[in-house]
Amino acid sequence: MKPLTVAEAASAVIGLQQEIQRSEESRYDHRLHGVLLVAQGMTCPDVGRLLGDAPRTVEYWVRKFEKDGLAGLQEGERSGRPGRLSAAQIEEVNRVLRAIPSDAGMRVNLWDGKTLSAWIHKKYDIRLGVRQCQRLFRQFGFRLRKPRPQIAKANPSLQQQHKKNSKR
Repeated sequence: MKPLTVAEAASAVIGLQQEIQRSEESRYDHRLHGVLLVAQGMTCPDVGRLLGDAPRTVEYWVRKFEKDGLAGLQEGERSGRPGRLSAAQIEEVNRVLRAIPSDAGMRVNLWDGKTLSAWIHKKYDIRLGVRQCQRLFRQFGFRLRKPRPQIAKANPSLQQQHKKNSKR
């Protein structure tokens, strides 16, 4: 019997590894398979090569499994990078955004990412990117609404005459 092969194996491997990283459950299963292979006698470097992970990572999985059992292979909480603004500062930003920018000393009519970034830098000497400021808008429940420009005031009677279905 002819052995099966995967067409374009290199790109398939990359796609499969990305799919494993996409969900918490598949990452857990991936770690389970790694520990299972070590338990069956493979070395950590061999398992790492086979699964596409560093040998040190596989060692970490095995140690966590030995220490905590299956719970050691579950995803842990990740604290992430601490925010630059304190809780009090975030509350003040939320309050200031509910008013017009001129009340906060800005020379524009509408809040946007650039304006908020400039205000935070001016007020707290903290530099936040425009994208991060846009995330703050979303966090506070704002949504993007662009103002519609008001074209010159139109004459209603001339508009009525111009309409295709108007009675002239």
